[in-house]
Amino acid sequence: MVYEGIKDHIDISQNVDIIQNMDPIEVFKALSNESRLQILQWLKEPEKHFVPHEGVDMREIGVCVSQVTDKLNMTQSTASQYLSILQRAGLIRTERIGKYTYYKRNEEKISELADFLNQKL
Repeated sequence: MVYEGIKDHIDISQNVDIIQNMDPIEVFKALSNESRLQILQWLKEPEKHFVPHEGVDMREIGVCVSQVTDKLNMTQSTASQYLSILQRAGLIRTERIGKYTYYKRNEEKISELADFLNQKL
């Protein structure tokens, strides 16, 4: 396991219906905010943009809200809200390990969005 000392983790994004059926309007709303778009771009290469948590592979597990908060220099509640919007749009996945929730890009859904744009526009 990547994170030492934690035996169980739960992928809570599996329970979010909107991830199963991506709504393009929700996606475009999520991407219409510069900070949310920046978060998604940073998550593409998290090792270049975030200070890692000890024992956590940011590519595989993701980054936690405090890392996003520090990077954007904003309150944790605002960063959490931005991450929640990106999650509801299906653009990021969450994974809970211990007391932390980690966020990473949902590459499958981002690829589906790119296909949608190529077909519809």
